Amino acid sequence: MAEAHQAVGFQFTVRPDGVDFKLSQEVIKNIYLSGVTAWKKKAIQFKCLVKMFSGRRPLLYSFQASLPRLPVPSVDDTIHRYLESVRPLLDNEQYNKMELLASDFKENKAAQLQRCLILKSWWATNYVSDWWEEYIYLRGRSPIMVNSNFYIMDLLYVTPTHRQAARAGNVVHAMLQYRRKLERGELAPLRALGTVPMCSTQMERMFNTTRIPGIETDFVQHLTDRKHLVVFHKGRFFQVWLYTGGRHLLPSELETQFQRILNDTSEPQPGELKLAALTAGYRVPWAQARIKYFSQGINKVSLDAIESAAFFLTLDDEPQGYDPAKTNSLDSYAKSLLHGKCYDRWFDKSFTLISYPNGKMGVNVEHSWADAPIVGHMWEYILSTDCFHLGYTEEGHCKGDVNKNLPHPTRIQWQIPNECQNVIETSYLSAKQIADDVDFHGYLFAEFGKGLIKKCRTSPDAFIQLALQLAQFRDQRVFCLTYESSMTRMFRDGRTETVRSCTSEAVAFVRAMEDAGATNAQRLALFRKAAEKHQNMYRLAMTGSGIDRHLFCLYIVSKYLGVDSPFLTKVLSEPWKLSTSQTPQQQLNLVDINKFPKYVCGGGGFGPVADDGYGVSYIIVGENLITFHISSKFSSPDTDSYRFGQHIQKAMLDIQALFKPENDKTAQNAKYVHLENGKKHI
Repeated sequence: MAEAHQAVGFQFTVRPDGVDFKLSQEVIKNIYLSGVTAWKKKAIQFKCLVKMFSGRRPLLYSFQASLPRLPVPSVDDTIHRYLESVRPLLDNEQYNKMELLASDFKENKAAQLQRCLILKSWWATNYVSDWWEEYIYLRGRSPIMVNSNFYIMDLLYVTPTHRQAARAGNVVHAMLQYRRKLERGELAPLRALGTVPMCSTQMERMFNTTRIPGIETDFVQHLTDRKHLVVFHKGRFFQVWLYTGGRHLLPSELETQFQRILNDTSEPQPGELKLAALTAGYRVPWAQARIKYFSQGINKVSLDAIESAAFFLTLDDEPQGYDPAKTNSLDSYAKSLLHGKCYDRWFDKSFTLISYPNGKMGVNVEHSWADAPIVGHMWEYILSTDCFHLGYTEEGHCKGDVNKNLPHPTRIQWQIPNECQNVIETSYLSAKQIADDVDFHGYLFAEFGKGLIKKCRTSPDAFIQLALQLAQFRDQRVFCLTYESSMTRMFRDGRTETVRSCTSEAVAFVRAMEDAGATNAQRLALFRKAAEKHQNMYRLAMTGSGIDRHLFCLYIVSKYLGVDSPFLTKVLSEPWKLSTSQTPQQQLNLVDINKFPKYVCGGGGFGPVADDGYGVSYIIVGENLITFHISSKFSSPDTDSYRFGQHIQKAMLDIQALFKPENDKTAQNAKYVHLENGKKHI
């Protein structure tokens, strides 16, 4: 979702000493280490793979060994598709210059870089993913709050209980159940379209994982089964044990523990209130403070408790959630999940679970370890388990006996000197400036959904992407480079690829929509051509023939080899002024939407990608609802998230109107007349 922000204009330093021979050794060393990491992952998965022979039901990693490696596209294909993608965005002079840069790269430098990538693809299980994690995420020195982390919302219309401690108790217990299934490999294998196996390696670091700050680069620390949780409430940190007598705490027992924290009236210790702001600010000051103030004594013990926890829970003190009676309730909810107060989420944890006093929940997710569908898979399981399996009493409490003999949660202790408190305040102020600049608008499009779009015989995603192109042009009066995230998890260790949605076909369609002289028949023909082009590009991205990850890796190799490429430098510095992502619904069997239409998730979103652009996430819910999450920056005079939402609405309706003759014909065939209560219905 948010990787487009990190993928623009990133910089890193490679410092091998010596001449070209030693530079080449550096590449070989890096490729070797990539392979070692890949083989370690295989060893970890071996135990789970063995299990598939012990039963008939396939397990999470049953198909892992059979997944193909991500292929390295040919340089010719990548350059051809790249030039095709930028043609509608450049004038003739600009395009001719880009052609010359591309031709020079292909003739003089590409072959050497391509050989290194092919070598890496033979040795490592994936030639992209480790470099993507390192250079796009972990080496970034900017704040990860808003810029990288993303969020996922609770159910839109239903709140199973309004008791905060009870809801948190059920959700945490469901997470422990999910973690147990995950660690045992007992979850069903992930499949695209319900049939094609997908890679599950990203799921391994869902729990017990923390991003650790460093001076030049961060690293991801993943531990084995952790038996405690850290809870933040009103500026205090508490440690809660998740096991008793060799078993998980029951939901009712977790509710008791969380209620004890809510009832605790103790004050924060000096420096404790805004301590988590260190994870929200710039990475270097955080890394330096961690070394100087948290590497020994009680502060080290306390920080270890947070970083080794199964995950992080915040018990918020301000209600949130979607309320149709309150204007901008979805906007406030999203901003709370995305950044909160800048010191009440531990942004380095794999995820922070957020609990509100009205019973609503949500998740803030650190992005380096996994992509949104991975967390979405877990969240779907949690919500369905909470509502349809665990349930609540009539009074809204967790079911089960109350065990009052559990040891109370323990306060985490700190000794934070004034100098460190100054660093914390500086990080807080820089984070608050970022948070205050987020202009967010959440919009529920309920005029029609997937059901009607499919009747138009087109892909729902292509329909929405073309609506976004139309909305973008109406909002800015120019076309822009557009990023849509696609997954490559049909390959081992696959993550994402980019679909460049602003195509020549899309531009032609948008211009026709804005041309008063064009007929609807002409517009519809151009729409179908643009939608077909988009679907083909999406298929290419999913099947390993995308261009952006290939170009990214060629650039990485060029930096290692000290090869200067104006072409690659230009490509990797182009701004994505419109970044988009669809949140998929994956486990449709968990909740029958037709039977329980109110039990739908609000999806998730991410912060603005460009200073003068938009970030748009959307989820297609059931047959009749599409939820849009739109972000931009208040500091930009050219953007307005609410205005863009209105443009999206009008674009969706205008495109749908092109199909009205076809839909009317369908409706005419299905028309019926019946009598009910003496009235005629048609």
